[in-house]
Amino acid sequence: MPRPTAAQLAYGSATVVLSTLAMLLLSGITSVVGIAVIALFALCLGLLVSVKAVRPRVSTALRPVRTSPASHSTAASVVPVVGPSPAAAENRIPASLRR
Repeated sequence: MPRPTAAQLAYGSATVVLSTLAMLLLSGITSVVGIAVIALFALCLGLLVSVKAVRPRVSTALRPVRTSPASHSTAASVVPVVGPSPAAAENRIPASLRR
């Protein structure tokens, strides 16, 4: 499992603290059981927010490709990934719809 980013930790922590304070102030609960329930709910909410926070995406547009297996160079060249050919798109069109 990848480590959480700084943004995920910040969003989750802020959610736990702010939601706990808001719920305690708005509800007026003073019992230990009530405070524990609110704290548990705030922890679950903070976990949900931190998991759903946007993670940086790794670009898949470029990928490393080795030039030849006999090459002694360890550097890999970067080649753009090419999509399907236009001919492949024509093959998906039914013959009755082609001109």
